[in-house]
Amino acid sequence: MSIEDSIGSEERLSPEGTSLGEEHMVQRERWEELRRLHEAGVTIAEIARRFDLDRKTVRRCVRREAWRPYVRAARTDTLLAAHAAYLRERAPQVEYSARILYQELRQRRGYTGSYDTVKLFVQPLRATRLQAERALVRFETPPGQQSQVDWGQARVAFRHARAVRHIFVLTLGFSRRSYYEAFPDERLPEFLDAHEHAFEYFGGHTREHLYDRPRTVCHGTAEGKPVWNLTFKAFADYWSFEPRVCKPYRAQTKGKVESGVKYFRRNFLPGRTFVDDTDFREQLTEWMATIADVRVHGTTHERPCDRFTRERDTLVATAGHPSFRLDARRPRIVAEDYLVSVATNRYSVPFTLIGQPVEVLRRAGVLEIFHRGALVATHAELVGKHHVQILPEHGPGAIARTARQRRSTLTSTERPAPPDVEVRDPEIYDRLIAAEVPS
Repeated sequence: MSIEDSIGSEERLSPEGTSLGEEHMVQRERWEELRRLHEAGVTIAEIARRFDLDRKTVRRCVRREAWRPYVRAARTDTLLAAHAAYLRERAPQVEYSARILYQELRQRRGYTGSYDTVKLFVQPLRATRLQAERALVRFETPPGQQSQVDWGQARVAFRHARAVRHIFVLTLGFSRRSYYEAFPDERLPEFLDAHEHAFEYFGGHTREHLYDRPRTVCHGTAEGKPVWNLTFKAFADYWSFEPRVCKPYRAQTKGKVESGVKYFRRNFLPGRTFVDDTDFREQLTEWMATIADVRVHGTTHERPCDRFTRERDTLVATAGHPSFRLDARRPRIVAEDYLVSVATNRYSVPFTLIGQPVEVLRRAGVLEIFHRGALVATHAELVGKHHVQILPEHGPGAIARTARQRRSTLTSTERPAPPDVEVRDPEIYDRLIAAEVPS
């Protein structure tokens, strides 16, 4: 966040020395949110209560046609005066690193001043960013209004080796109840599957979802509006939720879900080991129900499961709604019981593929499973949840069984003939022995 985006309620002075009102300190994103809520019919008093602002401030903000940032007067008594605008724009992009900014000024812009001068300039910018983050943590949404979605990464200790897993996290903004699921990667089919699993877990979804800016969601902006990934936008329209994205370099606006990612890494992973992905998923599901949902949340000071009772009925119901299906292959890792999991059900593949990656294609009630492009298993898709389907030819006994069946079906002409054996007169061996015995 740049100094122009600063927020706060303390008294400030404008470059002309006049007092700045609170409304001048409201950042662009919050100003847009105030305007959006007001246009949606939310009262001034209710908006002021949600954002902890004075009603006069809210009224002035919603009346203003364009947002006007607070602009700090640039100092003219240092060598940085000519670079002030560049530093304010560039600082959030390099995480407010004075060292990086100093290097860039020296290499690209002919700056001849000292590193300490740059560091002093950056300090208030960093402090403003931290102040804004604290304010954003306090931002609350009403029940059923917003969810925040993000990915995290974790290096997981399986029985035979460590592997990277990508953790999908969807956090309900009001209750802070979260859904977690692990995938081998962050491709679009897995991303959309994870949403549907979360909708099923909660029994519905909120009216809007807030994202960072991954390519599975959007391809940047054009004329100030997101350029949506067309498949993702079709998915959002299918499920009737409004997707929203953070401003560039402002991923901290989805702090609730990022807190959920940190909580997962600090509370679930330490000290645990897993047999395989199935074991990982089972432990994660138990942890969500017995730990994450029932702990007292540090911000709300309530248990997520308790606040969820006040949010459940406000969600958009999804029960009975058919899945949004993609005609695309979904990656899976074969578990040690030579099964792969698809929509809570499990299907067998040849046991020689244990630990190997495969791809699953769901089409017209049939599951086709591929390994390195070759079809290795076909199953009729199971109805219901938590069922298992194992084909006998996939188990370890299939090799010996196949060999016996092959031998029993061969005709006498097909069976291999015994090797030719030379028949010799026994007297030959007597003569050989006599020749070896010394006289």
